[in-house]
Amino acid sequence: MAGWLVLVVVCLAAGAMSGTRQADSVDYRVGEAGRAELIAEQGGILDPLKEYVVITPAGAGGAPLDRGAAEAAGRDTVSRMTGAPSVGEVGAPQWSPSGQALLVPFTVEGADSAVSADIPALLERTRSVQQAHPEVKVAQTGHFSMGKGVSESMGKDLAVAERITLPLTLVILMAVFGAVVAAGVPVLLALSAVAAAMGLSQLFSHVFPSVGANNSLILLMGMAVGVDYSLLFIKRVREEHARSGGRLSQEAAVRIAAATAGRTVIVSGFAVMVSLAALFVVGDVVFSSLAVSSITVVAIVMAATLTVLPALLVKLGRALDRPRLPLLGRLADRSAASAAGSGGPGRVWKRLLGPATRRPLATLIAGVALIAGLALPALGMQLSSTEVSTLPKVEAVQARDRMIDQFPSEGASYLVALKAVGEGTADTAAQAADSLVRAAGTEPLLRSDEVPALRTSADGRTVTVLLHTAYAIDSEAARQTLDLVRGTLVPAALAAHPGTDAAVSGDVARNADVLAHQMDALPWVIGAVLLLSLAVMFLAFRSVVIALVSTLLNVASAAGALGLLVLVFQSDWMQDRLGYTSDGFIVSRVPLFLFVILFGLSTDYNVFMVSRIKEAVAEGRTAAQAVLEGIGRSGSVVTGGAVVMVSVFASFVFTNLLEMKQLGFGLCVAVLLDVLVVRILILPALLNLLTPLLWWPAHTAPRRGGRTRTTGAALTRTAH
Repeated sequence: MAGWLVLVVVCLAAGAMSGTRQADSVDYRVGEAGRAELIAEQGGILDPLKEYVVITPAGAGGAPLDRGAAEAAGRDTVSRMTGAPSVGEVGAPQWSPSGQALLVPFTVEGADSAVSADIPALLERTRSVQQAHPEVKVAQTGHFSMGKGVSESMGKDLAVAERITLPLTLVILMAVFGAVVAAGVPVLLALSAVAAAMGLSQLFSHVFPSVGANNSLILLMGMAVGVDYSLLFIKRVREEHARSGGRLSQEAAVRIAAATAGRTVIVSGFAVMVSLAALFVVGDVVFSSLAVSSITVVAIVMAATLTVLPALLVKLGRALDRPRLPLLGRLADRSAASAAGSGGPGRVWKRLLGPATRRPLATLIAGVALIAGLALPALGMQLSSTEVSTLPKVEAVQARDRMIDQFPSEGASYLVALKAVGEGTADTAAQAADSLVRAAGTEPLLRSDEVPALRTSADGRTVTVLLHTAYAIDSEAARQTLDLVRGTLVPAALAAHPGTDAAVSGDVARNADVLAHQMDALPWVIGAVLLLSLAVMFLAFRSVVIALVSTLLNVASAAGALGLLVLVFQSDWMQDRLGYTSDGFIVSRVPLFLFVILFGLSTDYNVFMVSRIKEAVAEGRTAAQAVLEGIGRSGSVVTGGAVVMVSVFASFVFTNLLEMKQLGFGLCVAVLLDVLVVRILILPALLNLLTPLLWWPAHTAPRRGGRTRTTGAALTRTAH
C-alpha cells in the first residue's frame, strides 16, 4: 500500500515537472488543408493566427452603438495591446458595414504553447478596456481565447460532475455491498489510479500531444473501469467467505479471488486496451492522444486491482464489512450466498433468465429485433467535424458569433497555396495566382467586400491567395464554395500554368478534410477492433464460438447505441431536456470513440460472464446449467458495475460541450442496452442454442481436474 502511494506521488510529480505539451496547429494538419499550410510555411508566408477585440452595443434588443464610445474603446484597445506579450502587429480599428460594430484585429506570434500561456494576460487587458468603457460591450475572440474559455467551462462542468458522480457512486456501492468501507475502497482505488494516470498523461504528452480533453476521458474511463474491477474482486472475496461458511481466512479468500477474478481482470484489461489501441490506425493527433490517455488509466487500474487492492483487503480483514447497513447488508449477504451456493442463481436471476432458458430461439429473435429496431436510425447518421457550432457559448464564442454577424468577410475563407515545381519558373506560381484571383472575381459565391490578399515568398516560387466569402463556416453555401475552389477554380489555374502545385486550406477545408480522413480510417479501425477482440477472447477461452459470440454482441450493443444517438441528437425533441441545440448532425469523432470504448467495456462483461460459465463447467455442470449459473452468478457484478458506469457517463451528458454530451449519452444507453437486452436476453439464448459447439475447437469442454480447474470451489477446498 505504501508502494502504491509512492507510485501515485511519483506519477504526479513526473507530470508536474515535465508539464503538458499541448497539440499545436501543426499537429492537427491532415489532408489537402494540411499540405497547403505546409507549402505556405515552407515558403515563409503562412499568415500568423489572429485574435480580435469586438466592440458592439452594450444594451440588448438592437440598441444603437455609441460610435464615440466605440472609437474611444478601439483606441484604448490598440494602446493596451501594442507591445503586449505574444502580440505582433495590431491592426487599425475597422467599422462593420452596418456601423454597429468595431473590430480591432491583432496577430499573435510564437509557439502555440507560449501564446496560450500569454492569453490570460491579453484577456485581462481586454477586460480592462471593458471596465474603462462601460458604454459599449468589449470582448475578445479567436482561436486561443475560445480555447481558454472552453477549457474553463469544461473544468467547471467536470467539477460539478465529480460532485454528483462521487456521492452517487458511493451510494450505489453501499447498496451493492451493504457496508460503508467496502463501498469506499473501489472509489479510492479508482481516484488514485485517475490521479496517477493524469500525471503520466502529462509525461506522455511530449510524445503524443494533449488535445485538451485528456483528463476528462481519464476520469470517465478510470472511474468506470476502476469501480468495475474492484467490484468484481471484492464480490468474489465475499462470495468465497460465504462459500466456506465464514471459516475461510481473509488472506485465503483474497488469494482465491486473485486466482479467479484476478485472471478475469487481466483478460478484461487487455481487451479494453487492445480495443483502444485500434484508434492509432486513424493517424490523427486527437485519437492518438486520447488513446494513450485511456490505455494508461486502464493499465494503472488493472495494476492496482492486482496489487494494492488485495493488500488493502487483507489489511482491512473483516473491517471491510463495517459499518453494516442493516437492510442492505442482509441483501448483500444473501446475494453472496446465492452466488457461492451450488444451487444456481437466485430467484431474481432465474426469473430474468427464464425466457432465454425455456425458449431460447424466440428470446433470441425478440432481443435481436429490439436491437435492430433501435439501430435503424443509425443508417441516417449525418456526421460533421464542424467545431465552432458545437462549442459551449462562453464569452469568446459569443463574441465570435457577433463578429461574424457584423463582419461577414471574417467568416469562411480559403487559403490557396501555390508553388512552382518541376519545370515551373519563378513566375509560374504568381501567374497561376493572378488567374485564380481573376476567375474568383467572376463567381457570385466568392463575392466579398474584402479584396483577395496575396503574399509571395522571398524566392518568388510560392504564393498564397486568401479568398473571402460572406458565409458562415458551417453553412451549405460555404461547402459549395469549397467545391467551387477545389473542384473548378484551382484546377483551371493549374491547367493554364503547368509546373505549379496547389492546395487549399481554411476552416471549411480543414473540417472537410478531417471528416474525410476519419471516414477513410473508419473501416480499418472497425476491422482492427473486431480482429483484436476475436484474438483476445479466443486466447482467453480457447473457443472460436465464444470469441465470435462476444464480438457480435459487442457490435449489437454499439449499433443500438448509435441508433439512439441519432434519434436524440439529430432532432430537437430532447434538446430542452438535455440542454443542447440540434444542428442535425453527430460530431464526427463521437461514433468512432463510442464504438471503440464500448467494445472494450462490453468485452469486460463478456469476460466476467464467460469466466463464470467456464468455472461452472469445470465444476461438473452441464453446458445448459453452466450458462444459467455463470450468468446468474456474475449478474449482480455486471449489474452493479453497469449502474456505476451509467452514473459516471451520465454526468458528461450535462456538460456544455456537445461532443462530450453526445459521447456520454451514447455510452449511457449502450451500457443499459448491453446489460438489459444483450446480457439478459440475447447472450443466454444464443449460448443455450450453441451449447453443443460452445467450446469448439476443443474436443471437450473444460473438465474437472484439468488445467482450467481454477474454480472457487476447488481453490476453497485447497485453502482448507
